[in-house]
Amino acid sequence: MRFIVLGLILVVAGCQDAAPTPSSVERSSEVVRLADAGADQQDWGVFYPHFTGETPATRDMLTGVADIKPGQLIHPPHRHAEEEFLMVISGEGTWSLKGEAFPAKAGDILYAAPWDIHGIENTGAETLRFVVFKYNPQGMAVPVDPHPQRGEFGE
Repeated sequence: MRFIVLGLILVVAGCQDAAPTPSSVERSSEVVRLADAGADQQDWGVFYPHFTGETPATRDMLTGVADIKPGQLIHPPHRHAEEEFLMVISGEGTWSLKGEAFPAKAGDILYAAPWDIHGIENTGAETLRFVVFKYNPQGMAVPVDPHPQRGEFGE
């Protein structure tokens, strides 16, 4: 899985002139620039969705960039069926993973396996920017929820 995700990072960083695509990425020549991604403004900050939908290797895929204001979080630590990678680009905060909290700093990457409770909060003085890659693999069953009685936030 990491090679697929890293390949997407290289594609996005290495191409220059392609048009934005809102869903179903099939060619490696597609680039969505931050300015073209759209901006979902929220009280906590802004989310820029870059790619959603499917690729030849992924489904239920979401990639994007989030800017979290100081003292904010997108939502409480949560869980879902998709695998997820989060990479802090700038700022600092606090990671949450399976009930543990630890510092989040620029350059850190968190991997959250399906159904593991995870999150990030901006506990710094500046905006925290992170990149997210969330997906289920094509050709594989969606992982079964080991605790179906729990809600999205693990309650």
